[in-house]
Amino acid sequence: MGIGPSTKETSKHYFQDPLIDVFANDPEIDFRGVVVVGTPQDNRMKHLVGQRAAVWLKAMACDGAVISADGWGNSDVDFANTMEQVGDRGISIIGIKFIGKQAKFVVENKYTNQVLDMNKSVAGIETEIVGENAVDRIDAIKALAAIKLVMRKDKKF
Repeated sequence: MGIGPSTKETSKHYFQDPLIDVFANDPEIDFRGVVVVGTPQDNRMKHLVGQRAAVWLKAMACDGAVISADGWGNSDVDFANTMEQVGDRGISIIGIKFIGKQAKFVVENKYTNQVLDMNKSVAGIETEIVGENAVDRIDAIKALAAIKLVMRKDKKF
């Protein structure tokens, strides 16, 4: 879905994304890759992209997935729906997104309580500091640990 809630990430961040680096170098998991999904305006299409992403992960025989998002509000619909579509297909799932001060999703389901916050500011708001509103190595390590825990709980790891 996305990397961060702003365009303040550097190109280095995209070429050396911490999630990819941490996950691809962990010997305990079989990192399959990245699926990029858009955020449509239409609610019917929002649900369709979640279903398609989940079917794709199921076809790749994934035991677990980490979903990230680059926004809030209306894009919570896509995010929560995709988590639900993936989880309901028996794939362990966690999320990572900028939550911060808002601390609540527009829509929720049984999977949205497994979302890590990538917020770095004390005030809980998006800042103007380059890279601060994005996933860093610590976030990636937390996400890896979280998905391993969920997969253990679901008996897939």
